Amino acid sequence: MLKQRIITAAILLPVALIGFFLLENLAFAVFIGVVVVLGAWEWARLAGVAGQVARVGYALVVALLLAGLYRFPVFTAWLLPLGVVWWLAATGLVLSYPSSQRHWGGRLGSLVIGLLVLLPAWQALVVLKQWPQGNWLIVAVMVLVWAADIGAYFSGKALGRRKLAPQVSPGKSWEGLVGGVLTSLLITAGVGLYQNWSPRELVLALLGAALVVLISVVGDLTESMFKRSSGIKDSSQLLPGHGGVMDRIDSLTAAVPVFTVLLWLAGWGAW
Repeated sequence: MLKQRIITAAILLPVALIGFFLLENLAFAVFIGVVVVLGAWEWARLAGVAGQVARVGYALVVALLLAGLYRFPVFTAWLLPLGVVWWLAATGLVLSYPSSQRHWGGRLGSLVIGLLVLLPAWQALVVLKQWPQGNWLIVAVMVLVWAADIGAYFSGKALGRRKLAPQVSPGKSWEGLVGGVLTSLLITAGVGLYQNWSPRELVLALLGAALVVLISVVGDLTESMFKRSSGIKDSSQLLPGHGGVMDRIDSLTAAVPVFTVLLWLAGWGAW
């Protein structure tokens, strides 16, 4: 398993770096779109759609919606705030699982939720790419999420006692959550001091980083909630040793839209 994980990571890392740093405009949108469409194919299974034809059909619907969003960027103004509202609602669904299942709307509702998970994440990355220092903004949000994951893993292993969401993901603890947030805040503070941010800028950055990390955990738990409801361990086996695409991007689907909206509110760029 470890060998598979290493080989898969060694292949995916250069592909991801090329996609993020060298592709622009339509090519970048298509690159991210491929990932999102594969995630949609997996999400259909999490929503209870077993047939391959139906799952492919759902993925094609998502692909058409992405094409429409790229053709008509005016929808960005409502899609990204809608994504933020969804993740706030998802927090309540995760915390109240399994009783929250009655609010999902069955299979159709779960498929609609998949759109709320995937479309804003794609749109947010396309927006970030167009802003000043877009490549580094994308790297920044990924570092925040990955650092939080690493910090949560080690602090949870060493100190984890109280379960964060035992009905959804029994392995996660409150201690791990705190450790993950602190890890990301330390990195943010280090960058702020290096860049000579003003005290106000540093405080706002720390608050924003904490919010992004917390919502990234909700993204992780949301996918876990749907997997648990469906009795599925991994979203697919597309990535040997790593599970599926959704297993790798679940935290980012929540973090990226919130990160983008926060930067927009701070006056970083326009959409």
